[in-house]
Amino acid sequence: MKEILTKARESKVEVCGFLIGTMKGEDAFVDYVVFAENRLNSPVGFEIDPLETLRVLEKAEEEGKEVIGIFHSHLNCSPYPSHRDLKGMDLWRNVWLIVNNTGEYRAFVLENGQIKEINVGVT
Repeated sequence: MKEILTKARESKVEVCGFLIGTMKGEDAFVDYVVFAENRLNSPVGFEIDPLETLRVLEKAEEEGKEVIGIFHSHLNCSPYPSHRDLKGMDLWRNVWLIVNNTGEYRAFVLENGQIKEINVGVT
């Protein structure tokens, strides 16, 4: 988490990437993160190259792990899903960790079309 928050604080564009780990029931355990290039290079949106996504998925699978979530940052606003994020959450149905450049973070899933906040435990 520390690395994500540091990069989010230092960046002028949204940082983004993948949360790699395992699921145990409804609990997600993150082993490591993979930062991805924001193809939009934008302070108000992010997009990850599909080939980069495929490489990350394949590597995680080889390790017996999975992509359990996506993370990205918001600049100068709360870490809550935007309208654009909702579209992404509808396509990529896993944990969405959103941080901001002031050190706040929250995680969400989309259930039955509704945003549900989930607890984040950092050890």
